Amino acid sequence: MRASAVERFIQRLPAMKTIAREGAVDALGAELELLGARRVLLLSSASARRSSLHARVMRQLEGRELLDGGDVPAHSSVALVERLAAQANAHGVQAIVAVGGGSSSDTAKAVALLMAEGGRLADHASRFTPPAQLHVPVLSRPKVPIVSIPCTASGAEVTPSLGIRDADGRKLLFTDPQLASRVVLLDAAANVEVPAAIMLSTGMNGIAHCIEGLYSRERSPLAELVGLDALARFAHALPQVQARPQDVSLRAELLYAAHLSGLVLVNARTALHHAICHAIGSVTGAAHGEANAVMLPHALRFNRPCVEEALARASAVVGQDVIDWTESFAAALGVPRRLRDIGVGEDALAAIARKTMGERGLYFNPRQVENDGEILDLLRQAY
Repeated sequence: MRASAVERFIQRLPAMKTIAREGAVDALGAELELLGARRVLLLSSASARRSSLHARVMRQLEGRELLDGGDVPAHSSVALVERLAAQANAHGVQAIVAVGGGSSSDTAKAVALLMAEGGRLADHASRFTPPAQLHVPVLSRPKVPIVSIPCTASGAEVTPSLGIRDADGRKLLFTDPQLASRVVLLDAAANVEVPAAIMLSTGMNGIAHCIEGLYSRERSPLAELVGLDALARFAHALPQVQARPQDVSLRAELLYAAHLSGLVLVNARTALHHAICHAIGSVTGAAHGEANAVMLPHALRFNRPCVEEALARASAVVGQDVIDWTESFAAALGVPRRLRDIGVGEDALAAIARKTMGERGLYFNPRQVENDGEILDLLRQAY
């Protein structure tokens, strides 16, 4: 009999300190002191810099030698990471502070990786060769710690993995347990400034983490336990944040759900759904959260013949068939539901399908993808 996830698994627990409370941002200086970090690299999204959060962060960094990395774009690039890593090494950076969404977190992780490992960033990427060969480099050199202040519901600050676009638009993927944030500051009061629409679309990304974690070919029991709890929290918090975007307690629940969804990905690998979303972002630049909202039901239907039991557990949490729920839930939230609605042209679908075939998420998918034609069919259904 094939071993189940309970009988055979790898479980990871990051060395992470999480502070969740109103005013958590104001603990930044003290946490950097505990890390012994006097020279700090700051990476922040443009939107975070325009908020009052930025002034609070800067006050906490007073008295330290600061290297400001400037605005981090929505889809970070290899060129940016290599430039920042060289500057950070020259500056003697001892910690990285990441403020914003998934791109800020991924950029911080990539810079920490390259500072330690040297060479070119692409040298350290995981490589997937269809249908079933995956090479993951061993990245053992010590990394500088990352302190994260997440402003979206992506959960990227928790995970040891990241994705960065190269000059050809490919999403290079990396993983190293040392890259998960050493400290996470969850400040719901600061999050109130983030537009609700951003929290809703990135929340769909978190929901996808929870569901894919139930059936990934590499997962631990903790992924299911945490994922089902996070799914229930998302189901409650997202509509409430939509209705009452200034409610700090609701923002706190949503940030916690996102944090839990990141813990899912510490103990499970993403599969087909995220592989397609990575390719969509690489080819078109579409926002990752919106791509998740669009593609999730289609990827779940593709996998359904192989994952009925896992989907039944998710369905029990949301009170109806989980695939139908993802569609009706997204509609109620008002997030995009078609690829055309997020700026994806029909002429890009074939390129997205081809690029998906090189994504490592296919390795962890429970149902083998035979060719890019199967991906193209899903994209057409979603268009």
